Amino acid sequence: MSPSRRAPARPLLALVVVTALGLSGCAADRVPPEPTAPAASAAVPGEAAPDALEALLASSGDPAACAVSFDGADAPPVLQSDGSLFAELPLPRREGAVFAGWYSDPEAAARRDAAARVNIADAVACGDGDRLVLHGAWATPEEAAGLDVGVPILMYHQFTDRPEGVDDPLRLNWAYAGDFEAHMAYLADEGYYLPSWSELSAFIDGELVLPEKSAIVTDDDAHSSWFDLAVPVLDAHHVLATSFVITKWRSEETPSPYVLQRSHTHDMHDPGADGRGRMVNWTAEEIAADLRTSADVLGASEVIAYPFGHYDERSKRGVADAGFDMAVTIEPGLVRPGADKLALPRVRIDYGMGLEAFVASLG
Repeated sequence: MSPSRRAPARPLLALVVVTALGLSGCAADRVPPEPTAPAASAAVPGEAAPDALEALLASSGDPAACAVSFDGADAPPVLQSDGSLFAELPLPRREGAVFAGWYSDPEAAARRDAAARVNIADAVACGDGDRLVLHGAWATPEEAAGLDVGVPILMYHQFTDRPEGVDDPLRLNWAYAGDFEAHMAYLADEGYYLPSWSELSAFIDGELVLPEKSAIVTDDDAHSSWFDLAVPVLDAHHVLATSFVITKWRSEETPSPYVLQRSHTHDMHDPGADGRGRMVNWTAEEIAADLRTSADVLGASEVIAYPFGHYDERSKRGVADAGFDMAVTIEPGLVRPGADKLALPRVRIDYGMGLEAFVASLG
């Protein structure tokens, strides 16, 4: 994460924009490959013509509209709203090269400076004008293959403001709010990059290089303590997180621009006939129907979290048939290129995990 995520309103990481490709980040939405590859870590000129930017701005009714063009990829200019977090950026592909992200200036792109890399965890700062340029970087396939990056998907559940914890059979599921604040402050202060789910998918496919210090923050169940104790911490530190919501229980809009709400199923967070989760009791067709319902409520079908961590091959078929790209488990580990997208590991955060143990868990 760049230092700008610590600033209160408009970070100085300008040069960011919404892509016209949409919010899903699916492979089909990415820019088609070009016939030749640029040199590793070099930007390819591609700034939009002034008339195209003028047309974009003229078509917008947003007084904060900011027209952005892309240097380093064949992507059309798009509109973004100054001061808002932005939607998914294009993830271009080129034969013989691996995309290495968008940056705030060409020098940062050439260095692949993680502090200047931008994505949906950042806010747009258009400056005094109404146009920006975002700069792309690339790596050779050999260079990308030589990197040893593992991404922790951090898993939280409920939260308490009692340092001594709670008297509950699932006591370890409860994180002390003071520990959570220390964890999020560390991610922010240490400049951790917070990939979007589409970026993680491209990383798994070997189509995207992620910084060594990358992490994804998640919460299961959207318990009331998440809203009361955790979301204000995310807002304060400008940390992007995903809340896995059981849509039968909750259907309200996200509580914060820094919270992505994704599926924890609609009505499968209950035991099935054998006492295990419905995800391993229902048919693939029933699973897919339930997940489509949750996707309709949330307006997103990127990723789900398996209730209770229960899944099998039937579950994975149902997830895929419902149009989801990824699923997270409760199995321990880091996400690396080539991982099974329908059985991604996570890093469990238990009650009492202080900062030292948290840092160690990041790998």
